[in-house]
Amino acid sequence: MSLVRIHNFSVSLDGFGTGEGQSLESPFGHAGQRLHPWMFATRFGREMLGQEGGGRGADDAFAAQFMPGIGAEIMGANKFGPPGWQDDADWKGWWGPNPPFHTPTYVLTHRPRPSIEMEGGTTFHFLDATPEEALAVAREGAGGLDVRIGGGVSVVRDFLAAGLVDHAHFAVAPIVLGRGERLWDGLEGLESSYDVESVTTASGTTHVTFTRS
Repeated sequence: MSLVRIHNFSVSLDGFGTGEGQSLESPFGHAGQRLHPWMFATRFGREMLGQEGGGRGADDAFAAQFMPGIGAEIMGANKFGPPGWQDDADWKGWWGPNPPFHTPTYVLTHRPRPSIEMEGGTTFHFLDATPEEALAVAREGAGGLDVRIGGGVSVVRDFLAAGLVDHAHFAVAPIVLGRGERLWDGLEGLESSYDVESVTTASGTTHVTFTRS
């Protein structure tokens, strides 16, 4: 059976995966882009932005695992858009006409809408479903490849809590946010089900991987 994976999910030293006050102008709230400099300094991150250059070291090696073997993504409503996007019939996500997913992408929302086909192979589908139900649909859409859990924080936490994640990569950024949405709440003892490894890179980022034992 295909694996369920999390990649490049950045958290602060105090465990916050996003800041407080998400809006159209501030997708990560008061955190701004402080969680992600490590990734956008890599070759992979620059390519995602349509730019050249970028580092080819350990940060890049972790970042580049985002795409290989992925056949579908599941994300939450707050990753797809700012508060209130469900009231905007023209909203198609943050990423422009060619989003970076290039697979069927399943958006969890209590207000589903018709699917949206984008350039580059991404089609957004909207589901009101439990993690288990959404995973069953995504696995069918993935065509035997793996399913990536893309965020936001509550979706990642829910899939971890349900025991559905086989491999997870968290990038711990060397910042303290103090407020926002915490990833680890309710996940006491999570490490007991996984082999855990960590690598700290020159950027100050600690890459922590959880691989099911």
